[in-house]
Amino acid sequence: MIGVDLVTLTDSYTFARKIISPKIKGFVMEEKQLDFVLVPLGMGVLLAYHVWLLLTIIRRPKRTVIGLNAESRKLWVFCLMADPLKNGVLVVQTIRNNIMASTLLATIAITLSSLISVYVSNKSSTSSVALVYGNKTSVMPSVKFFAILVCFLVAFLCNVQSIRYYAHVSFLATVPTFAGKKDAIEYVTANLNRASFFWSLGLRAYYLSFPLFLWVFGPIPMFLCCCVMTFIVYFLDTTTSFTRGLHASSIKEETIAGDV
Repeated sequence: MIGVDLVTLTDSYTFARKIISPKIKGFVMEEKQLDFVLVPLGMGVLLAYHVWLLLTIIRRPKRTVIGLNAESRKLWVFCLMADPLKNGVLVVQTIRNNIMASTLLATIAITLSSLISVYVSNKSSTSSVALVYGNKTSVMPSVKFFAILVCFLVAFLCNVQSIRYYAHVSFLATVPTFAGKKDAIEYVTANLNRASFFWSLGLRAYYLSFPLFLWVFGPIPMFLCCCVMTFIVYFLDTTTSFTRGLHASSIKEETIAGDV
C-alpha cells in the first residue's frame, strides 16, 4: 500500500513538473525580453517629445522657453550693441558667466566619462545585480555603461561648442564699428543663439543620463523615468499665456523707448 502511494506521488510530481517547467522557462524568457521592449519604448517616448518640441520651436517659437529666450537674446544684443563702448563691460561679464556655466558642465561630463571608463575597464565580476529585473546576460552591463558614456561625451562636446561660440560673441559684441549695422548685429545674435542652443543640447544629454543610469537596475525603472521626465520637461520647456504676455509687453515698451 505504501509502495503504491509512493508511485502515485512520484507520478504526480513528474506530471506537475512537466506542466510547470515550461511556464517557468517562459517567464524567464519574458524577463529577458523586457530590455528589448521597454528600453526602445522609453527612448521612443523621449524622441517623440523632442520631435514635437523641435517642430514647435520652428513653427510657434513663443510657445517654448527656448524660442522665447532666443527672441530675448536678440533684443538684448540690439540694445547693448547700440553703444558697444558704453555697454562693452556688461556684455563681457554676461558672456563670461555663460562660459563659466558651460565650462562647469563640460568638466563634470568629461570627469564622469573618465570614471565610467575606469570602472568598466577594471570591473572583474560580471555577476548580475540582485536588484536587476530584466536581461542579466554578461554583455548587458557593458552595453548600459557604454550608453551612459556616450551620453556624457555628447554633453561634453556640446558644452565645448557652446564655449566656443560664447568666446566668439564676446569679441564680436564689443567691436565699435558694428554699432548701428543691422547685418553685423544679426550675425552676433545668430552666434549667441547657437551658443545657447548647444548649451541646451548638452543639458538634454544630462537629462538623458538619468534614465540610462536607472537602466542599470533594469528596464522598468528606466521606462518609468522616461515617462516621468517627459512630463516634467514639458512644463520646463513650454510657456504660459502670462509669460508670453509679459514678454510681448516688455518688447513693446523697449520699442517705444527706442523710438522716443
